[in-house]
Amino acid sequence: MSEKVKIGVFGAARGKCMIDVLEYHPEADLVAVCDKYRPLLDEVAQSAEKAGIEVALYEDFEDFFKHDMDAVILANYANEHAPFAIRLLNSGRHVLSEVLPCQTMAEAVALIEAVEASGKVYAYAENYCYMDQTFEMWRRYENGDIGEVTYAEGEYIHDCSSIWPSITYGERDHWRNREFCTFYCTHSIGPMLTITGRRPVQVVGFEGRMNPQFLKLGHHGGHAAGFIMITFDNGAIARSINGGLKREPGSINYQVYGDKGMMETERFDPSLLNVYIEGGKLCQGNLEKYAPQKFVEAELAANSGASGHNGSDFYATHFFIQKILGRPEGMKYSIDVYQAVDMGICGILAYRSILNGNAPVQVPNLRNKEERDAWRNDNACTDPAVAGDQLLPISIYGEQNIPDEVYENVRQLWLSGKNAE
Repeated sequence: MSEKVKIGVFGAARGKCMIDVLEYHPEADLVAVCDKYRPLLDEVAQSAEKAGIEVALYEDFEDFFKHDMDAVILANYANEHAPFAIRLLNSGRHVLSEVLPCQTMAEAVALIEAVEASGKVYAYAENYCYMDQTFEMWRRYENGDIGEVTYAEGEYIHDCSSIWPSITYGERDHWRNREFCTFYCTHSIGPMLTITGRRPVQVVGFEGRMNPQFLKLGHHGGHAAGFIMITFDNGAIARSINGGLKREPGSINYQVYGDKGMMETERFDPSLLNVYIEGGKLCQGNLEKYAPQKFVEAELAANSGASGHNGSDFYATHFFIQKILGRPEGMKYSIDVYQAVDMGICGILAYRSILNGNAPVQVPNLRNKEERDAWRNDNACTDPAVAGDQLLPISIYGEQNIPDEVYENVRQLWLSGKNAE
């Protein structure tokens, strides 16, 4: 491999932030971008020209697949990442996958085994782990500042109702319109796992109340919020909340309690972090409130052009490149396939819990080969194209009969560049 890593991006909408990073990264060459929507490729062409680089543009994945690339960033539909990752790994390419890692337990097993067989780098772009506050919590927990975790909370509240036209395009079977409530869980769960280094061993799931507004926008189940209670491998308990509850601005909030103190992001000021450390006497200690600063490649991150999600989009891409190159910070901070799968299957298995009356479900450790066979053919999900005869109901409330006019109205809003109101 040359000193610079040749990278392609599949998906120019969510992939735009990675494209921004790659256009100016000193150790990577953006060589190709693929998207089915031509206007997005036109935007890439303009930004590439501004950056002074040449980028091949493809509307067809098969043509893109043939391009000379060392690695590919997957920013396509969230329910399709694993099949594309497996194919690319098998072809000898490194893969950085946007959220989510897999749609089924069978995909989780196949993805892990593709990484192991290929020997290539798989990294997971859970950017919420790299926000200034959560990355600082990772650093301070690793330093032992609050001791060992006893309880944690992760909260990702994002009401997408107004932007539903621009992210579903009026497509009846768009993955978001068939998403079960705990599927999109790694924004809330991911940072709790990277901060503490723990592994989930049991989940209990709950589905919130159906949201009638989303029925009017085309979600077949009313897009209720998802709630997961997680038991970690050290006995600690964690709570995850994800979904479109009513709150503006949305909530990205994390708490980690240890046996020596606690850390909590500031709920209504995302620039701040609170850290309490108990002193020499019980129930007496020091409480800090401060704005964390970047502690890894701060200047490169600031100049990367990736300002979204508190600048965290830079780190997922940067650490992927560094891991390919064998650099220590990439090896340390890039999220590997095992931890990525841990994050994702919590949501998959929590939904099994929901459908089974909120019964606890054990989370397998798929690092262990002997635990994989039980899940190897488990295709159960809410996507008919994948599940086959293992199709799950989209919600405990059942699948709603939504008329075609709803999707046409959403499509027209998208085409006119308008939000839902």
